[in-house]
Amino acid sequence: MLSAFARAFRTPDLRRKLLFTIGIMVVFRIGSFLPTPGVDYPNVQQCVDEIGTSNDLLGLVNLFSGGALLQLAVFALGIMPYITASIIIQLLRVVIPRFEALHKEGQSGTSKLTQYTRYLTIGLAILQSTTIITIARNGQLFQSCSVPVIADDSIMTVLLMVITMTAGTAMIMWLGELITERGIGNGMSLLIFTQIAAQFPTAMWSIATGDNGVTKFIIVALVILLVIGLVVFVEQCQRRIPVQYAKRMVGRKMYGGSSTYIPIKINMAGVIPIIFASSLLAIPGLITQFADPTEDWVQWVARNLAAQDAPLNIGLYIVLIIFFAYFYTAITFNPDEVADNMKKYGGFIPGIRAGRPTAEYLDYVLSRIMAPGSLYLAFVAMIPLITFILLDLGTNIPFGGTSIIIVVGVGMETVKQIESQLQQRHYEGFLR
Repeated sequence: MLSAFARAFRTPDLRRKLLFTIGIMVVFRIGSFLPTPGVDYPNVQQCVDEIGTSNDLLGLVNLFSGGALLQLAVFALGIMPYITASIIIQLLRVVIPRFEALHKEGQSGTSKLTQYTRYLTIGLAILQSTTIITIARNGQLFQSCSVPVIADDSIMTVLLMVITMTAGTAMIMWLGELITERGIGNGMSLLIFTQIAAQFPTAMWSIATGDNGVTKFIIVALVILLVIGLVVFVEQCQRRIPVQYAKRMVGRKMYGGSSTYIPIKINMAGVIPIIFASSLLAIPGLITQFADPTEDWVQWVARNLAAQDAPLNIGLYIVLIIFFAYFYTAITFNPDEVADNMKKYGGFIPGIRAGRPTAEYLDYVLSRIMAPGSLYLAFVAMIPLITFILLDLGTNIPFGGTSIIIVVGVGMETVKQIESQLQQRHYEGFLR
């Protein structure tokens, strides 16, 4: 493995791409520590050390921003506005025929959808930055903190902060696209990987220096290794549906006659169902921040929905993960579209007629695979959560199912791309 990395850096073109990618990651991390104009940075550090944040939705955003949210930094919003915009655009393909038509147009349509995603990202960044700054001004970001985090809360200062955070989000999009075009791997995924992985050393150190630190550290390390092994195993699993293409004459050339397969992963939805479920469950707790804490319904929400160790919260979390796994897979994988494309190019599944029977067969296989896939997502999400609750470590630490799936998945994909680059240059890959 190490010798393969050495060969990668000895290859001029690949070395240039790797160094460029690492350089962008360094710039990205620097922006996560630069304070936004108008923020009292010493007071923010004091509040973070004292209490942190008690809201799970803000904790999720803080996870994907690499801790920049609680620092109120230039990159405080992280990559979350872009992720949300991408998901919304994908969901709108179901209800807006124009978006579905653009998706089928190929490269030109995809470029148009990407442009819409950028515009929506800027709009969401303005909305989210305004919300976060408002919560910080009202003292809800750091509850019970004795010092103000915004020195001057005038309209001009708030406007400058909103513009700065929105510009930071736009710059993150640009950095991600630079990595995709000139570096190695998917830029946006690598930026998420960078932000999540950057919090691991600090979190592990805080566990090791706490009460019964050595014992808890060993337990957490074992749980993380167990979950990583499970994620690697399941993410590599596929159901391969064989496909054969009949020979056909196009002009004076003969095409077809080949055999291939359709790879259907057990986890087709990736980490999206966990993000959806976490965000949806955190909304009631966020609403109660603006209500009277003495109200009965506010206290009921705080006991049953806002507390992650509540049985109702855990049950709803599992149900929502399973539901969104089926829902998102149904949106992103269309059996009718796959069957039509196969029929158009003369492909068929052995023993299954082309057209509608093929679509029904793909839907049957997909529904059977999604059952263990959704349960796997719920299992991966719950193991770290339950372990950390039992160890009294809190829940806003970067070892949840969401972060582990992202880190492992992005890491494997990046290694595969480096492997392919090495093989193209007639070098041995990582696996011998």
